[in-house]
Amino acid sequence: MNTMNKSSSCEEGEEDVKDFLDILLDVSKDKDSEIELTRNHIKSLILVTELFNNPRVLKKAQKEVDRVSGNQRLVCEEDSPNLPYIHAIIKETLRLHPPIPLLIRKGLRDCIVGGYKIPKGSMGCINIWAMGREPTLWENPIEFRPERFLEGEGNTLDVKGNHFELLPFGAGKRGCLGMNLALRELLAIIGALVQCFDWKMFDSEGKLLSYGTPIDMDEQPGLTVPRAHDLICVP
Repeated sequence: MNTMNKSSSCEEGEEDVKDFLDILLDVSKDKDSEIELTRNHIKSLILVTELFNNPRVLKKAQKEVDRVSGNQRLVCEEDSPNLPYIHAIIKETLRLHPPIPLLIRKGLRDCIVGGYKIPKGSMGCINIWAMGREPTLWENPIEFRPERFLEGEGNTLDVKGNHFELLPFGAGKRGCLGMNLALRELLAIIGALVQCFDWKMFDSEGKLLSYGTPIDMDEQPGLTVPRAHDLICVP
């Protein structure tokens, strides 16, 4: 997400253009800031792109948050049990956009996987990005549809490493240590973003997108899977 803010550089007469992520990182490093902004907060702001790209889902999330808060207060972590649709949005986002695309593990002993012998010491790469788009595991896998986690067997799926088709935080002893904190903060931050703001979207050239116009969701290759093109939005 980009803003048009500019800040003066140390050298007079020069300007340093800062995007939204730069500003968020500056706030997170500011010890005198009135609020504490962590990297988990920043990640959650970036994750809401799919909500902007799906107005139906965004409106449904807003209704759930309004129902729980009664329009009298901000949604908070204690509201978690009463926000199943927000939980489903987080799961669906992590299915399509896991924080890292690959899990890498080293075999501690000889084993057989799918009829193939894997010698001890072999490095195995598990493509969790592809698993989230596998049509034998997911119906219409490219469609962003949080309801899949509220229906049938999908209602029992979690992201904590218990279900091999959904491993955004890894699994076992090498799973992400910050998973529980991240999930709590994601729910509170995303809930607040949909509760407090309506959003206008712009393309990479700054042109206002009409309501419901698809947003480019292409990603770059790498250790993580960042967006290929900036998201420009105004609350």
